[in-house]
Amino acid sequence: MPLSDIFRRELIKVDLESKTRDEVFKELVGTIIAAYPEFNQQELVEAILARENRMNTAILPGVAVPHGYCRAVGGIIGALGFSRRGINYDCLEPVHWVVMLLMDNSFPERHLRVLGRLLELLNSESFAAIQAAESSREVYDVLNRF
Repeated sequence: MPLSDIFRRELIKVDLESKTRDEVFKELVGTIIAAYPEFNQQELVEAILARENRMNTAILPGVAVPHGYCRAVGGIIGALGFSRRGINYDCLEPVHWVVMLLMDNSFPERHLRVLGRLLELLNSESFAAIQAAESSREVYDVLNRF
């Protein structure tokens, strides 16, 4: 499954306004709700917070991958956001890239495959292209080729 299937273009935001971890959760979930109005915003935020409160998901310098399980999702969806200013994510340095995943828990191996694919992306030359992108279209195009 290409990452572009999970991170649809309208779920990519290259100009995050959030300044804190909890704000960015609400902002990216709001992006998901705009694309999937049938979901409950509070339920999605709570799913992300439940996982995040167990362990911080800042995985690389400047990158966080908050994720959570929510039965209503019925699969796996993601939102991707970039903050030029950086987000206070309760870690040593600001986070600039936030890769949010929400999934039901019926296919845990799929979730692990997606996380593995994300790690490949973050450690590839394609991530440099994503970091240089100026629009959600440019980010989506890189994801589509990866």
